[in-house]
Amino acid sequence: MREEFERLYSAYHQQLFQYLFYLVRNRETAEELVQEVYIKVLHSFETFEGKSSEKTWLYSIAKHVAIDWIRRQSRKKRKFEGKEYEWSEREFEIEDKQPLPDQIVAQQDEIQHIYKMLEKCTHDQQQVMILRYVQALSIAESAEILGWSESKVKTTQHRAIKALQKHLKAYEDSFERKEETQ
Repeated sequence: MREEFERLYSAYHQQLFQYLFYLVRNRETAEELVQEVYIKVLHSFETFEGKSSEKTWLYSIAKHVAIDWIRRQSRKKRKFEGKEYEWSEREFEIEDKQPLPDQIVAQQDEIQHIYKMLEKCTHDQQQVMILRYVQALSIAESAEILGWSESKVKTTQHRAIKALQKHLKAYEDSFERKEETQ
């Protein structure tokens, strides 16, 4: 069991971390969530039936862990709405200035801009784009992780690309107008 766990950890840790990082956009939170994923893996490894690949099984667990975290954050935010001061945990976090290896690449202006525009897409669209283009998973793997049909992944991917193009065009148009007025 230990050898199998270590193999899974070494094979998928970085990929799962990156996936979670793109979903929660915080390094420390992503690290905590990866640990939570592997705790769940330890508890449920014996029940893994092998109906899916290890990779999609792990991504599916990671997706559910991230969704649970996002829901908890949403509940915390709602709990404090209407109070005199509205705050969240993120406002009190000390940001780690050390870039991740994938952040070094993402610091190119164009890539950063695309990620910003991706934030304007729906959550489902973001997940599909991250799984398909950042994590380079197949449509079948993405569908299995998300619990969707392959056609839903394809449709969501198509809509995400269209939405991303629309957001990029709107940004470029506003940028051009800004330059013209200066």
